[in-house]
Amino acid sequence: MDVPSRLTVAAAPTVNAVDTLKGLPNDVLGVSRETVLWLRDDSTTAAIAIGVAVGLFFAFRGLRWLIVRALGEQHPVTTWRGFLRGIVRRTRSFFIGALAAYLVTNIVAPPGLLLRAVDIVFTIAFAVQGAYWLREVILSLVQRRAAGVEDHAAFASAVGIITVLVNVVVWALALILVLDNLGVNVTALVAGLGVGGIAIGLAAQGIFGDLFAALAILFDRPFAVGDSVSFGGNSGTVEAIGLKTVRVRLLSGEQLIISNSKLLDQQVTNLARVVERRVPMSFGIVYQTPPEVVAALPGEVAEIIGRIDGARFGRLHMTAFGASSLDFELIFFATSGDYAEMMRVRHEVCLAMLRRFAELKIDFAYPTQVTFTAAPDGTMIDPRPVLTAEG
Repeated sequence: MDVPSRLTVAAAPTVNAVDTLKGLPNDVLGVSRETVLWLRDDSTTAAIAIGVAVGLFFAFRGLRWLIVRALGEQHPVTTWRGFLRGIVRRTRSFFIGALAAYLVTNIVAPPGLLLRAVDIVFTIAFAVQGAYWLREVILSLVQRRAAGVEDHAAFASAVGIITVLVNVVVWALALILVLDNLGVNVTALVAGLGVGGIAIGLAAQGIFGDLFAALAILFDRPFAVGDSVSFGGNSGTVEAIGLKTVRVRLLSGEQLIISNSKLLDQQVTNLARVVERRVPMSFGIVYQTPPEVVAALPGEVAEIIGRIDGARFGRLHMTAFGASSLDFELIFFATSGDYAEMMRVRHEVCLAMLRRFAELKIDFAYPTQVTFTAAPDGTMIDPRPVLTAEG
């Protein structure tokens, strides 16, 4: 009977947690190896650090929830409570987690590579979160400034353009900040963005000029849709404010379309914002008017205007001895900015003055000329015939 041969069984190799990390990139491998060794050799400190980080994460999230709830849902972004609420709501969870890990690692002092890795992650998270905050601040200020804009369609278009521009600028700055903190030379990138921006600006300067002029009109509000304006010898009512042009319905009936930048380059008078209209009026009375009547005339006219609804007396002064009249200048105010209302008040003032002057027997002057007959020595001769006793 043959003796069974002895079987040799090789012992299974011991699995080392550090050896399982082989094959990873060198940077990741170094951080992972030091992390594993730290967890194995100083497990108590590592467990406490992880627990504290997790606790801080949920504590910060709870604080964010409490602040948002305390600020209230009903407040619009145009109020300071709504503004702060929007900022707090934009605080992302990944930033809260990175902040918690950053605070813990700077207290516990883990291995150097792990600390460096946490610092890099926190820098990236802070740059991204800063971009969210800056974007929210700018757009909130835009909405706050544009509150009450009547032309909602134009405002929505403007906000869309502003949002695109803000996103490009904010995220470009965040990208540059992240790359710079990662050790990348961003000089060439910044120079390229500058040259590209200049080229685009030069190529589309007309479009951008009208666009920014539209934003100036919408946010500075020199006029709004429905206002009566006067510019460059034209007067009419604003019908629409677009991103490139403004449409004005002229008094003659035509629709005038003018680019935003050209319109703002002119002096624009907003007739719709006239609080009251100053009305000057000149008139003359005959020289035969008694001086005491002339002296009492300002008080009489002030009383006349005071009885007219929508009129306010300014002043009345005698200004000159005219060729055939005593000249006066009257200033009164129509207390409404509406042009038609001003014309109504002016009509009633003129009519009331006619009536009162007729009662006072004050005659308005008109161009007259008197001829006198004189003797050779300059003595005036009465042209009327001399009546004698005989006839």
